[in-house]
Order: sequence, then structure tokens, then C-alpha cells
Amino acid sequence: MSVLGVLTSVPLIRCEFKTSVMELAHSLLLNEEALAQITEAKRPVFIFEWLRFLDKVLVAANKTDVKEKQKKLVEQLTGLISSSPGPPTRKLLAKNLAALYSIGDTFTVFQTLDKCNDIIRNKDDTAAYLPTKLAAVACVGAFYEKMGRMLGSAFPETVNNLLKSLKSAESQGRSEILMSLQKVLSGLGGAAASSHRDIYKNARSLLTDRSMAVRCAVAKCLLELQNEAVFMWTAELENIATLCFKALENSNYGVRVAVSKLLGTVMATALMPKQATVMRQNVKRATFDEVLELMATGFLRGGSGFLKSGGEMLKVGGSVNREVRVGVTQAYVVFVTTLGGQWLERSFATFLSHVLDLVSHPRATQTHVEAVYSRRCVSFILRATVGSLLGEKAQIAAAKEICQAIGKQMKAVEAVVNDTSGENKSGAADIAASQHVMVCALQELGSLVQSLNATASPLIQEASIGLLEIVTSVLLHPSMAARLAAAWCLRCVAVALPFQLTPFLDRCAERLNNLKTSPEAVSGYSFAMAALLGGVHQCPLGIPHAKGKMVVSIAEDLLRTAAQNSRLSLQRTQAGWLLLGALMTLGPSVVRYHLPKMLLLWRNVFPRSLKELEAEKARGDSFTWQVTLEGRAGALCAMRSFVAHCPELLTEDVIRKLMTPIECAMTMMSHIPSVIKAHGAHLKASAAMVRLRLYDILALLPPKTYEGSFNALLRELVAEFTLTDNSANTTTSLLRSLCHYDDSVLLGSWLQETDHKSIEDQLQPNSASGSGALEHDPSSIYLRIPAGEAVPGPLPLGVSVIDASVALFGVVFPHVSYKHRLQMLDHFAECVKQAKGVRQQAVQLNIFTAVLSALKGLAENKSTLGPEEVRKSALTLVMGALDNPNPILRCAAGEALGRMAQVVGEATFIARMAQYSFDKLKSARDVVSRTGHSLALGCLHRYVGGIGSGQHLKTSVSILLALAQDGTSPEVQTWSLHSLALIVDSSGPMYRGYVEPTLSLVLTLLLTVPPSHTEVHQCLGRCLGAIITTVGPELQGNGATISTIRSSCLVGCAITQDHSDSLVQAAAISCLQQLHMFAPRHVNLSSLVPSLCVHLCSSHLLLRRAAVACLRQLAQREAAEVCEYAMSLAKNAGDKESSSANVNPFAPGVSSRSDIHCRHQGVNITETGLEGLLFGMLDRETDRKLCSDIHDTLGHMLSSLAVEKLSHWLMLCKDVLAASSDMSTATLLSSGKDEESEKKDEMDDDTMFTTLGEEDKSKPFVAPRWATRVFAADCLCRIINLCENADQAHFDLAMARSAKLRNPTNDLLVLHLSDLIRMAFMAATDHSNQLRMAGLQALEDIIKKFASVPEPEFPGHVILEQYQANVGAALRPAFSQDTPSDIIAKACQVCSTWIGSGVVSDLNDLRRVHNLLVSSLDKVQAGKGSSSQLYRESATTMEKLAVLKAWAEVYVVAMNIKKEAESKPKRAIKNTDDDDDDYGTIDELPPDSLITLVQPELPTLSRLWLAALKDYALLTLPAEFSSQLPPDGGAFYTPETIDTARLHYRNSWAPILHAVALWLNSTGFTCSESTEAAAISGLQKRSTSVNLNQASGAVGSAKSLPEINKDRMHLILGVSIQFLCSPRPEEPIEHVTACLQALHTLLDSPYARIHIAEDQLIGVELLSVLHRLLLTWNPSSVQLLVTGVVQQIVRAAQDYLQEKRNTLRCMTVLPTILFLIARILKDTAIKSADNQVPPPVSAALQGIKNIVTLSMAKTEETQKQWTALIRSTLACILEYSQPDSVPTPDEVSMLTAIALFLWSASSEIIGVQSLQNGCMNRFKNALNSCDPWVQAKCYQLLLSVFQHSNRALSTPYIHSLAPIVVEKLKAVERNRPASSIELLAVQEGVKVLETLVALGEEQNRVQLLALLVPTLISYLLDENSFASASSASKDLHEFALQNLMHIGPLYPHAFKTVMGAAPELKVRLETAVRASQASKAKAAARQPAPAIHSAPTIKLKTSFF
Repeated sequence: MSVLGVLTSVPLIRCEFKTSVMELAHSLLLNEEALAQITEAKRPVFIFEWLRFLDKVLVAANKTDVKEKQKKLVEQLTGLISSSPGPPTRKLLAKNLAALYSIGDTFTVFQTLDKCNDIIRNKDDTAAYLPTKLAAVACVGAFYEKMGRMLGSAFPETVNNLLKSLKSAESQGRSEILMSLQKVLSGLGGAAASSHRDIYKNARSLLTDRSMAVRCAVAKCLLELQNEAVFMWTAELENIATLCFKALENSNYGVRVAVSKLLGTVMATALMPKQATVMRQNVKRATFDEVLELMATGFLRGGSGFLKSGGEMLKVGGSVNREVRVGVTQAYVVFVTTLGGQWLERSFATFLSHVLDLVSHPRATQTHVEAVYSRRCVSFILRATVGSLLGEKAQIAAAKEICQAIGKQMKAVEAVVNDTSGENKSGAADIAASQHVMVCALQELGSLVQSLNATASPLIQEASIGLLEIVTSVLLHPSMAARLAAAWCLRCVAVALPFQLTPFLDRCAERLNNLKTSPEAVSGYSFAMAALLGGVHQCPLGIPHAKGKMVVSIAEDLLRTAAQNSRLSLQRTQAGWLLLGALMTLGPSVVRYHLPKMLLLWRNVFPRSLKELEAEKARGDSFTWQVTLEGRAGALCAMRSFVAHCPELLTEDVIRKLMTPIECAMTMMSHIPSVIKAHGAHLKASAAMVRLRLYDILALLPPKTYEGSFNALLRELVAEFTLTDNSANTTTSLLRSLCHYDDSVLLGSWLQETDHKSIEDQLQPNSASGSGALEHDPSSIYLRIPAGEAVPGPLPLGVSVIDASVALFGVVFPHVSYKHRLQMLDHFAECVKQAKGVRQQAVQLNIFTAVLSALKGLAENKSTLGPEEVRKSALTLVMGALDNPNPILRCAAGEALGRMAQVVGEATFIARMAQYSFDKLKSARDVVSRTGHSLALGCLHRYVGGIGSGQHLKTSVSILLALAQDGTSPEVQTWSLHSLALIVDSSGPMYRGYVEPTLSLVLTLLLTVPPSHTEVHQCLGRCLGAIITTVGPELQGNGATISTIRSSCLVGCAITQDHSDSLVQAAAISCLQQLHMFAPRHVNLSSLVPSLCVHLCSSHLLLRRAAVACLRQLAQREAAEVCEYAMSLAKNAGDKESSSANVNPFAPGVSSRSDIHCRHQGVNITETGLEGLLFGMLDRETDRKLCSDIHDTLGHMLSSLAVEKLSHWLMLCKDVLAASSDMSTATLLSSGKDEESEKKDEMDDDTMFTTLGEEDKSKPFVAPRWATRVFAADCLCRIINLCENADQAHFDLAMARSAKLRNPTNDLLVLHLSDLIRMAFMAATDHSNQLRMAGLQALEDIIKKFASVPEPEFPGHVILEQYQANVGAALRPAFSQDTPSDIIAKACQVCSTWIGSGVVSDLNDLRRVHNLLVSSLDKVQAGKGSSSQLYRESATTMEKLAVLKAWAEVYVVAMNIKKEAESKPKRAIKNTDDDDDDYGTIDELPPDSLITLVQPELPTLSRLWLAALKDYALLTLPAEFSSQLPPDGGAFYTPETIDTARLHYRNSWAPILHAVALWLNSTGFTCSESTEAAAISGLQKRSTSVNLNQASGAVGSAKSLPEINKDRMHLILGVSIQFLCSPRPEEPIEHVTACLQALHTLLDSPYARIHIAEDQLIGVELLSVLHRLLLTWNPSSVQLLVTGVVQQIVRAAQDYLQEKRNTLRCMTVLPTILFLIARILKDTAIKSADNQVPPPVSAALQGIKNIVTLSMAKTEETQKQWTALIRSTLACILEYSQPDSVPTPDEVSMLTAIALFLWSASSEIIGVQSLQNGCMNRFKNALNSCDPWVQAKCYQLLLSVFQHSNRALSTPYIHSLAPIVVEKLKAVERNRPASSIELLAVQEGVKVLETLVALGEEQNRVQLLALLVPTLISYLLDENSFASASSASKDLHEFALQNLMHIGPLYPHAFKTVMGAAPELKVRLETAVRASQASKAKAAARQPAPAIHSAPTIKLKTSFF
């Protein structure tokens, strides 16, 4: 391939700029003419560009081309060695020379090597000659690295030469020589053995070199050496360890990383040497114990034993050097990582006990802070190894081990505690040591369980482990730290396994009650409860509301009983307040109920008045004061928690009530010093705690509320942070966070962003930095953990108080008067002046932090600093610190200056400040003032922006550019370049004029500054990035200047990319990212992507972050290219391996540096590509930002590529999901072969290139963890959706198969259906709840998308049918007893989707899933207060509504199927009478079968659905109607959880509404609630039913059907209109369609149509809402439905109008008809002898009945007309029926007609007095008639009138006619009936009287019976007359007797009363009874006479009732 071809294929190299070598692309040679023409300054760049070009071209060039030009090229390149090349140039130069020889001929390589050696030997030590020497050294290294053993013969001389010059070299030379030696060793491998000892001897002493870069270089060189030099990890092992410990003293981060890598790797090799080396030399291996012992020495004793200078002793208090301990900690991690996960699994028990022993050693815990530091280190070791190297199964085993360790420790502690003999001298020390072990073990256990999440459930469920027992036993540990750690561990367990949360709380509450008298128990169990309450916010399902009540009562009880027992006072007080503080984290919904009680408790803790406050000073002893102070601190802490967690409850009134105790606390502060003086200094801590709590709460309240106390408060605050009463030099920890994030390069705070943050914090300069621990502030156990922390770590009290005072000062300062501001600022200056030495630094640091805090507060409040004198005072303070020797203070001063400029905001002020710094910088020569004032300029620009500081831009830039060239001081360069970057950033386009000079300087410095000055390079990278942003989109242009700028930027990026420091590389990546954003064409992805992939494995978090962030951006636009280039890395790696060259071709420059940084080294890309690597990273990374970027990157790649590369992505997801929790190690993402086989392969020396240090042992990666599996399941759902939008063939098996036949590369989703189902199944049945959720979601998506896909081979079937067993099996576990509500809810959703999908064709198969829903329905019916509640009540709401929603969806589908079936013509084949087998043959469901599954449940369901809708309607009421909500909640929600419940109702109401509409339509509104209830009780006797009458109150049950129906209509229409009024845009379209379908269905029913037509308002409202919906919702489906509903409404209105017209027509003919009927009656109803009714009369009566009962839609006018007609008809009939008419009318027929009117028309119509009188007269006449038949019929008709339901109608008739009836019946005694008709008349009369008794009220019963009973007794015959009486008379006797026997038991009390009043009646009755019994006995043989009153013998022929 020609060079020209190469050039065009490398997009980075553009033929653009005139002076560039790129035009001469046809030649490989350097264009010396062009070089001669350009200026001296530009030559280094020209040369560097040529070398870059050569580097790209040589690899791809034609060999013969190269050989032709080789001689000249070698000449040119070796010539460059002597031209003093800078560091990047010499690196490239060496690389090119080596490449040239390895591609071309090697004849002259030894000559070149000799040349280099000569240069190295040269005695010239001047600075000018140094670059040449270094270039020669670099070339030697590159030669050996590339050609290795080819140069073997010359190597002894080369090595000696390098070692000799090493002795005399300066630091840069030393670094370069060591790097070269490293390459020599790497190239020669075992062949260099003869020089190993020499190199070792010379190098080891440099491990303690004063230059950090040299230490790093030595460490890397020795790391390379130990691969082959066996003596290093045998004979020299101890010396190496001691050397490393010494190297760690006074080290920086880079050295710690490099040295710990060396130490850890050597130790690992000593323990498990490489096979080949061991075979070669018979060596004695070190034992595990020896290795651990050596490491422990470093951890516990540090480097140089005890020979420290006095100052050093002071600094670390004679304890271990912290840097050594941190370094050794990192070495432990390297040691374990190198040995690998399987080794750790096998040796975990030993390793754990060793690591825990470290922290129990007295040397590790000499002071409290040291102990915390040691604990942090040990925790770090455990987290970094157990957390990332072990798979889930192995982690569970590790957790068991940790449990045992804790149990063992606890037994030992209990033994000491229970030991009453005096031998526990050492015991106390053991307990003190054990607490630290406990803390480490419990924290790791907690972290393990939390990371395992639900996968950890076996740990809890296996009784043999006893995790809970062991952890809870530690709650009784004598040490508070251990108790807190145990509580924290319990919180982790509860958050991981939320179903344990409520049982834990209950258990702790119970133990707390039982062990009230043990101080440890009170403290421990209250810690545990507080921790658990604090964890509730991480458990979405929460805890039952009643737990809040329980906590309050326990806390109250503790506070109340605190004073009863002085041994427990302190613990009970602390515990009570701690619990109340924790309660507040449950939020307003719980706290609202307890607020009044809380306010009372808070008020009572403090004195009520100043007088009481004064009085208490004199009282009490030191103990009572301690308890008092702790109590008040606790109360304030609970208040703070309240204010922080319940802001919604903070009304003005509540704040006012809170201020009473708070103001009292403020006043109390001033009394404390005198109390401490009186009672001893041990009260200081308690007093400080009160202050801390006070500052904390005040910072959260609006300052306005306490402005009256500002003066006293500010005095306290200022005294606090100026250390007035504090002899210790405590400094605040807030300074870094108040300085700008971008200043991290100056502050070193980028260490916060490394993987070692938690231990590196210990080495920061501020007080107690990184010594956070729970015991410093127990309240943090319930607070939310700060982001990025694993365990809350509040700093020691001394620091926390100062931090709190500084923060509050910032809040208060903006609200203070100018006068006070001035006083304070002056006071600050005075304080600084007074203090000396170290104390001055501390005071100054605190003051500056406070000032920054205040300025930040001013800026946030948009207020100004104040008048001139205030500014002046502030300025003096700040300017003074710009010259402070402490860099942190200078940084803070610069920041303060910028902030001041921001809040003053006046040009003159800014000008003055800028000018001051200009003058200073022009005159000053010292480093300190030059750095401080250059930063000042940067900060001014940063805060005032481009416009505000525009006029100073030129001066600022020129000064800073000059300072940046000061090569004598890297520090000045760093600060000036950093400021320059700030100015470029803030000036924006205004900087455009300075871009060229700045860029030229940046390039010059990049080419000349030694790489060891990493800070300078970092700042150069920042400047470069800022310039790229400033030029921006212009970079795409093609003009000459832009081309030059762009090419310079690209060169700058290339140099920084090639730097050895991770932070510089990260800066390079972000520069390239910016360039890619503005000029994507010019960024060469083919080289960028592979280098990013290498960085993904960097051991430096910031570099991994930068790489992923860049990939994220690239994947957004060019995902396909990114994946392709990443794969090329894997391919090249494969080729390289086969040619056995051990160099990573993609690591920029000298590759071994990247290799050393790489955690899982070897090429990290395998056949799964970049995607696979990213999935693997998700398992290891814990940094949130990084993980979120990985998710995004994978998301972008998925969106672009998943459809094209379907198999690949599905395979990825499947591999991740297949790693179910059973696999402890899956080789899913591993690269290469397993350990053993690889070791066997490596017996041959020649292949011994891979080094242990590079961790190339191809360890099996851990199986994907649950969180990654959840992400994979989400990806699966996304893939399905992407396919849906791509091509229909994805969901059509026939199309897919033919597409596959046409082109085998076609990949379609439907062909992978079995994989999809299997993945969803694996996820849905996993341990992890989140994964189950994702799996069920995937399953639902699959069912929805594939339900209708036909199976081509079996017509009439669908492809999902064959998976019904899988679906059932995936769903069944979700319905088990212990499943959380959210999963059950999701599972119900899937069930309904599956049942409704129509996939299953066999009813029995469908039943399996259907039964799951039936069982859930039983649970719903269990009502609200069901037992064993684990979660918040709204979880039950969610579950129940999900069940009802699922049923509703199934019902809707069933009804649709039924409707379709009914509309189809019946098919002839089926004979419905036949057996089910008939269906079996055709194998499909009969059309109504689904409905048969729902039918039995419908009565229950309809009731529950209506109840749910009623709830929903109430919950959607606006807030102002909240008073209308039922006080005890609804059918499915409780009032406490109303807010969360709303969401669940919002998700489920729509299908329920649709179902209710369908049900009402199908029953035609004929079903009332009472019949439903009866149906239910008849159908299934189920457990207590849901209380559905709560909302309507108890009266609701008496409603009539029309009222019930009206309510239902209003409910459905109300819900629909309310929703359709304004559906939220994010509302799912299904809700809108369901609502419209419900309306449509509803209006199918005639009842609803009439309702909506009668109530026109509703119709109009509905139409206007629908109109709006039509305009705002686009989908055609919605619009069609809307028009459908509108049609229904219009049809209803039309029908109604039609009906109305008919009514009017009816009114015109009605008078005629009524007249005719009346006349017919008059003419035909004539009395006849046989009482027969002629047919015309019957017809006329029937006609009257029909007309009177007509239910016409009567308007007001027709109503009047109607009433008049009915009245006049009745009047006519009364007229015609007058007794004296001729011919005589048939009274019975006429009475019947009158009765029909009374019965059917309402009392308003015929209640007119005249008509009423007429009717009554007719009845009276009939009663008095002499015809018994007329009497009998009259009684019958009267009975019906008296019984009329409308009392208003019947009462007048009773009053008027009842007395006549009574009289008539009394008269019978004298005139007994003679015939059967007369008897019938009496019997009917008695019935009327009995009915009246029954109708009467209870209190009137005696009077009524007093009428009836004597009358009946009077009918009885005595024995004598009985025999002679007529048969009718005897029958009357019998009738009366039977009735009396019947009445007696019916009204026993009243009957007795009546009988008692008349003894003669009683005698008569008894006689009759006796006679009756006697005659019965006699007549037993004879046939008994028929009972008379069975039925009247004569009937009316036609019944009209």
C-alpha cells in the first residue's frame, strides 16, 4: 500500500497547512528545505508533526519503500537525537527508530545503539546537553522493547552504561534511565538474568529518592524485574517490603499507587510463583503467614521503625506514618486482586481473620482518630476485594464467614462482661479492641448484604447462619461504636430485604420493652430502631402507619422514665430523642399525626421563662447537667430532623412554636461556660453537642424567624470558628467544598475522585480529615447517606461544630447590618494577627472558610457586601492571604476575591483589585505572591465574566503568558496556566484575539516541560480544552488560520494523550470530546476509540470516567463506527498474541505504563465487543456518574445497532441474564483460557512474556450481578420496542422465514421468540425483586407484541401457544404468600394481558392462570384491616387495585368476544348441546367461554369495582373539598396513606370504569346493591367483606333502585367528565380510550340514554368536553371513539324528543278514551243476581289500570292536563256509582275501579278533599250494605288500600273507615253468620283488623289488641251451645280460636296485658281451648273438617293487583 494511500486513509492527518510536512506526503523523509524556511519557534512542532505522521505511516507502508528510504531516514532520526528534543518528541523519535528497524533491515542497528551509548557516556552535565542524553536513553529503551533478544549480545554493555550514568544523573535523567531499564527487561525477559542483581542493587536505593517521579519509575522498573528475578520474592522479600514501606513515607498519590502495586505483586508472586520460573530454579516458597506478617508490619509499624525526627513525632503522635499505612492498604488490595477471586474464595477465612486482627492491634488504635483511620483502611481492603472479586454466591459464603467472626468476637466479649472476678484487667483492653473489629466486620457485612440486595435472602432464611441473631447480639456490646455498627448492618439488611423491615422493628421494640433496665439494651435497640426507620425511604413499599405510633409511645415512655433511675437516665434520654428524630424521616404523612405531641415535648425540655433559666444555673450536680444537656441536644436534633424531612408541615404557626425552645437554647448558650466551670470540663462535649444541634436547625430555618437573636448568635459563631475558647487548633472541613470544583488541581482535591478516596482522605491537611465514624454523631444512623458514601461518616464533634458554625455564618451574614459586618471583619483581622504559627494557620483557614461561606450566601441572596469601609476591611483580609505560604489559603483568598467582585459588582472596585494584582505580579519575584496574585486574576474573571472584566483582559493575558514561561518554578507555571484557563473559559468570544499566542505557548510548553511536572501538564490540558471551546464551531472551517489552529489543537491533544499521568490523559480525552463536538470530521475515531477502550480498564477512576463520557458522546452519533473500531482492537490483539509480541499496540507511546494501570489486563475486548466490556464494567463500578454514563452509552449503541445486529445483542442480554444466582463464577466475559491450562502451556521459557503484574491470568470474571441483570432485562424490552418500530416482519413468522431464506443474514425477532421467553422467564423467577419486576415487564411486552402472530404450520393457531407452560410457570411464584405488593400488582397485569390476549385455546389451560387471579380476589375481599401487614397500607391498596384492574381487563375482553360471537351468524357445524369434545376437535374456545370464567365472580367484582370508582372519585376532588372525604378512608385506602394511594387509583381506574359500564349495560341497571350482596352471600361464603358503605354512611342501604341507578350514573359520568376535561399529556392513551369506550357502552343502555337526555346539562357538558378532546388528542382511534359517543348522545336526545312527541299525541286522545271507559262502566256494571262480572267491565277495569300506571315523560304542562283528566274520570265514576242511580250499579265493580285509582295514581292527584270524601262514602255504603258478598269484597279492597306503601294516601282511609269495621265486627256476636258468604264477610273483616294491628306502632299495640281480642273471644261458643250451633257458626268459632292461638305468640306482651285486664275473657278462652283439645282427641279417628280460611270460596274472575 503506498504512502499516499495511507495518508488519505488517516483522517487525522489532513493536507491543510502550508508549512506542514503533510503536503510532501509522497515522501517518508523529513522535508529539510521546508524546515529551514520556518522560524526557529515553529520547528519543534514541525518536527513533532513529521514524527507523528511517520508513526502512523510506517506500520502500513510498503516494506520496499521503507528499505529504499531507510538509510536517509535513520540519518534524519539519529540527527534529531542531538537536536535537544523535548519529552514527547524523544518518545516518538525512539518509537519510530525502533519501528523502522523492526520493519526494514537491521544491519545498522548496532551502530545506532553504539551512538546512543556514546551520548549516554558523554561527561557533559550541562542543562543544554540533557535533552540529547535523555533522547539517547529513550532510544535504547525502545530498541530493546521492540527487538528484545535480537540485541541480546549488546545488552550487558548497555545495562552497565545505563547503570553508571544512573549514579550521576539528575532526577529527570534518573526517571528516564529507569524507564529505559524497564523496557530492556521487558524486551529481554529471562535472557537478561545476568544483570538482574545489578539492576536491583542500583535501583532499590532510589525507591526513597526525593523526587516522586523517580520513586514511581523505580517501582515500575522493579515490578518488571520481579517477573523474572526470583530472588526478589525469595531471599530479598523482607528487604523489598522494608524498602517499599520507606518509599511510602512522605509519598504522593502516584508513588503510593506505584509502590503498592510493586509490594502487592511481589507478595502475591512469593505466595504463588509463576510455574516456569519455579521449575527453572529450585526455590523455597514463602508461606501465607509469612507474607501476611510482612504486610502487617508495614500496616502497624510503618517504614523507618522509631527513628523519626522530633517534628515528625509531633505530627503523627509517635504512631504509624499514615502514608505508609494507606500505601500498605492499597498493597493488600493489589495482593488479593493479583491472586484472583478464586484464591480469595478459598482463603477467605484466613485472610479475614488476619485483616481484622490488624484493627484490634494496639498500635493501630493508639488514639481514637488513628483507630478510625485503621478501621477505614481495613474496610477498604475488604470492600475492594470481597466487593469486586467475588461473585454473588461466593459473597454469600463470605458473609457467613464474617458472621462467624462476629459471633466469635461477641462470645469473647460476653465472657469478659460476665466475668465478675477481678481478673479482667486485660479484658477491658480486649473489649476496646473488639469494638473496632466489630465495626469493620459489621460494616462489610452490611455492605455485602446491601450490594447483594434480595439475592442475600438465603443468609436470612438459613437458620444455621443465624445472621440476625449474631448481629442483634452486638446491639448489647459495651462499646457504642459496635452497637451503632450493628444497627447500621441491620438497616442494610432491611433495605436489601424490605420484607424484614417491619418484623425487625417489632422485634427491637419488644426487646427494648423487655430489657428496659439494661443501659446497653436501651442504647443498642434504640440505635437499631432509628437505623431501620432511616432506611424506610429506600424501601418503596414502606412500613405500616401504626409503626409510627408505636415508636412515639416507646420514645415517650423512655423520656418519661429517664429520671426514675440514674443508671439509665442518660441512655433513656438519648434513646428517646434519637427515636423521635428517626420518626421524622418517615415524612409528613406520618409526622402530621404526632406533631402536637412533639411540639409539647419540645417545649417541656427547655425552661419556660428566663427566670426559670436563671434559676436552673444554681441547681443540679454535674450528672444532672450532663443528662439535661444531652436531652436538650437530643430535642434540638429531633427538631432539625423534623424541619429537614417535613417542610410541608412548617406553617408559620409551627415555626413560632418551635422558636420558643430554640430561643431558650440560644439564651442558655451564654450560661454554659459558668456551668462547665462549676461542674467540670467533662461537660464540654455535651455542651458542644447542644451547640452543634442548635446551629444545624437554625441553618434550616428562615433567618427572619430569629433575627432578634442575631447578636448573641453571631458572637457564639465567631467564637466557635476563631477558636476563642478552644485550645486545640481544629480546622473546618468545608474549605474544599466552598472553593471552586475546577481548582482541584491546586487543592489536590481530585483525590476525592479516585477509587482510593475513602483512605486517601486521611492524608488531607485539615483536622481529622477522613476520620468520619458513626459514633461521632449517632443521629446520622437515620439520616440519608451523602451521595457516594457507603456508610455515613460524620466527623468528630470538634470539627462538626466548627463546620456547622461556618455554614450558619454563611446563612446569617447576608441578613446582618453593615455595622456588624464591619465589626466582624475587623475582628477577624485582629484574630489572625493575635495567633502565631500553626494556630494562626488554623484560625486563618476557619476564618476564610466562613468569609467564603458568607460571600456565597450574599451571592445566593443577590445582596451586596456593603459600603466602602466594609469592602475595605474585607479586601484587607483577603489580600493579606494572597501571599500566604499555605497554598490552600491562597486558593481560598483568590476564590474570596472573585466572590467579592461578584457581590460588589462595581467596575471601579474590580479595576482596583485587578490593578493591585497587576502591580504585585510585575514587581514580585517570590513564588508565593506570584502564584496567589495570578490566581486572583483568574478568579476575578471567573466571577465577573467576560464583560465585567473585559478592559483588563489584555493585561491579564500578557502577564499570565509571561508567568507561564517561568521554567524555574513549576508551581508558578501551574497557577498561572490554571488562571489562564479560567480567563479563557469566562471570556468566551472576547478571547478570540488571544487564541493564537496562547495556543502557541501551550504547544511549546507541552513539548518542553518534563512529564514529571504533572500539574503543569494538567493545566495545559485545561487551557487546551478551554481554547477549543472558545473557538467552538469555527473549528469546522477551512481557512488557513482555522486550519492552523485546528492542527495545533490536534497536536496538543496527541501530546497530552501520550502523557503517563492519568489526569493529563483524562484532560486530553475531554479535549478530543470537545473537538468531536465542534468538528467531528477531524477527529480520527480509528485511533481514539481503541485508546478509550484501553482506558476503560485503567486503575484511575477519573480516566475511566473520562473515557466512558467520551464514548457516550461518540455512541450518540456514530455507534456503529465506535463498535467496529473497538472490535478491531480485539482482532489486532489476537494477531499480536499469535506473533507472541508482548506489547499493546494501542497504548499510546510507551505501552507498559498503561499496562501497569490496567486492572484486568490483557486486551479487554473479546468477541462480545465494546458492549460486552461495558456490561462487565457495570458489575465492577460503584461510581454513580460512571454507571449512569455506561447505561447511556449502551443505550445509544442499542438504539442504533440492536435491530441490525439482533442476534448479537440478544446473545449479550441472554448471557448476562443466564448468570442466575447459582453460578459463582461465570466465564461470560473472560478473555482466554482458564488458569490451570494456561500455566501448563507456559512451561517454555520463550513464552514467559506475560507478567503476573499485568494480571494476565485470564481470571474468570464474576458472574453478572443482579443490577446488571436488571439492566439487561430492560435492554430486552427496549430491543422489542425498537424492532416494533423497524419492520413488521419482526412479528410475522411466515414473512421472517421467507426473508431468512432470501438472505441468511436477515435477522428477525420472531425467530428468537424462544430465547425471549426464556430470558423473561429467568428474570421473572429470580431471587432479586427488581429483576423479577423487569422480567414480568418483559413477559408482558412479549405477550402483547406476539399474541396475534399466527403459526404458519397450524392454521388457526398462534405461535405463543406452545409457551403457555412457561408463562404459567413464570407467573405462579409471583402469587406466593411472601411476594411484595408491587410484584403481585405487576403479575396481575401480566395475567390479565395473557388471559385477554386470546392465545390459549383450551379452557383448562386458561384456568391455571385464571386461578391465580381468583386467589387474589379472595385477598381483596379480606378488607382493610387484614393481619400480618409488612408494608405501608398503600401497598395493599396497590395490590388490591391491581387485582381489580386485571379482572376488569379480562371482563372487558370477555364481553367483547361475547359480543362478536353474538353478532356473527351461527355456524352450522357446532351443536351446542353436545359435549365439550366437540370443541376439542376444532380446538378453539367457544365464544362465551371466557365470560363463563368471569361470571361466577361478577356479583363480587361489580360491587368492588363500584367501590373503587367511588374511592377514585373522592380522591380526585380538589384540595378545597378535602373535608368531604370520609374520615376513616375509603374501601381500599386509609386516610394516612392517601397521597400514595392516589397514584395507584390513577393507574387502575380506567379499565375498572369500562368494566362497570359493561356490567351495568348487561344487567340493564336492574341489579341493586342489596340483590348483589344477597347473590354474593349465596354464592360464596367468604371472609369479612370490604366495607363498602363507608363513603355513603349507613343510611345508604335503604336506597331504592332508581336512586341507586342515579348515583351510579352520576359516578360514572362524573369520573369520565372530570378526566376527559383535561387528561394530562403523559396520560396513557389506553386510559382515554377506556374512558370513551365506557361512555359508549353506558349509552348503549336505554336507562342511561333517558338519564342523559332528561338531564340536558350533563349532555351539553359532556359534548363540550368531547369537543375539546377531539381538538387536542390526535390519534385517530381516540377521534373515532369521540364521534361514536357523540352519536350516542345525539341518539339519546332524538329518542327523548320522539317520546315527548308521543306524549303530546297521547294527551289529545286520552280524554276521549277515559270518557268512553267511564261510560262503559256506567252502562255495563249493573248488579246481577249471581255476582258475575260481564266481559266489558273486566276490559274497562283493565283499561283503567293501564292508563293510570302509564309512566309517561311528563312535562309540567302535560302533568297538569293529566292530573285534571284523572281527577275528572274518578269524579265521573263516583257520580255513576251513587247507590240511588238507575239501573242499580254493581257496587263491587265500581269499588274495584275506585281502588285501582287509589292504588296506582299518586296521592297528589286524588288526594283532593272532595274526591277523597266521595271515595270514602262509597266504601262506607258498601260496608253498610246488606249484601254480605259486597261486604266481603269491600273488606278485601279496603285491605289493599290500608296496606298501600304511601302512608299519606292510606292514613285518611284508616282513620275514617276503621271504626266502622270495628263496629260491624262487634255486632257479629249478636248476629252470628248463617251462610258461608256471611262467614266470608266476617273473616275478611277480621283480616283487615289484624292488618291494622300489624301496621300499628309498638306503643299502640295494646289498645289495638284491646279491640281485636275481645271481638274474637266474643265469637267463641261455650260447650253447651256449640253442639246445637249451625255449621257457619261453628266455623266462626273455629276461625276465632285459631286466630287467637296465632295472635297470642305473635304479640305475647300486649296479649297478656289485654287478657289480664279482663279475667272473664281469659276464662272463656281457656274453656274453648280445652274443649277444642278434647274434641280433637275424639275426632282423631274421623276425617277432620277442611280448614275454612284456606281461601275464599268465591273469587273475582280477574285479578287486577
